[in-house]
Amino acid sequence: MAAAMASQGERAVLEEEFKWLLQEEVHAVLRQLQDILKEASHRFALPTSGSGGAVKQENFVLSTSGTDQVKGVLTLQGDALCQADVNLKMPRNNQLLHFAFREDKQWKLQQIQDARNHVNQAIYLLMNRDVNYQFKTGLEVLKLMDAVMLQLSRARNRLTTPATLTLPEIASSGLTKMFTPALPPDILVNFYINLNKLCLTVYQLHVLQPSTTKSFKPAGGSVLHNPGAMFEFGNQRYEVSHVHKVECVVPWLNDALVFFTVSLQLCQQLKDKISVFSSYWNYRPY
Repeated sequence: MAAAMASQGERAVLEEEFKWLLQEEVHAVLRQLQDILKEASHRFALPTSGSGGAVKQENFVLSTSGTDQVKGVLTLQGDALCQADVNLKMPRNNQLLHFAFREDKQWKLQQIQDARNHVNQAIYLLMNRDVNYQFKTGLEVLKLMDAVMLQLSRARNRLTTPATLTLPEIASSGLTKMFTPALPPDILVNFYINLNKLCLTVYQLHVLQPSTTKSFKPAGGSVLHNPGAMFEFGNQRYEVSHVHKVECVVPWLNDALVFFTVSLQLCQQLKDKISVFSSYWNYRPY
């Protein structure tokens, strides 16, 4: 009898602790997550609805170690490259090429736009459970955390995993038509985000003549194509002869990635606390 009463007493304590967790600690974590994710959203420097103010422009110098084949300055305004000024030294004859965006053009960086949209969706999920909302079960909290973590993982992945593109896709991209003077036919360029860096890849090409003895093997999709990669575009076959990758660190992208990591850790810690209650005496607060 005493053992049964002790068991009932312990269960009552557990139930009180779990009730406090649902009513107090869960909302404290949700408020903390909202604060962190709002800071992350602000880092993307895009105007919120109704704010109206112009987004500031930031200049970044492109660089890489060990080569000066490509140099330039990129101007970033929120999720758009509004100016790119690039110098390319051709290895064959040391000819210097200069090309820049036309004044009426800017290039949207879909990775940044998508990442911010996922952050805002996570904030929306959290704000739907305001301080007056009463969580009834642990399962309800777990489902909310899973939904928030899914959005945060997608936001992080958009910045850490650039799109894989084929060389014909790069060649037909609207990016090739944005420059003045126009890019020569033996030059391809691609911009993308990788972690906290804004990257520019320049591909120099040479035409594969019909008489070539090389076996034509078109390259598939990749973030970065290597010299020797072949493709067909406009009834002409090409081979990549040189690849130049230059990049610049964007500090606020690094901030955003840190905020994502901290938020994911907070979500997981709350999930772990909820799950602990299911391991005692078959007590399942679900």
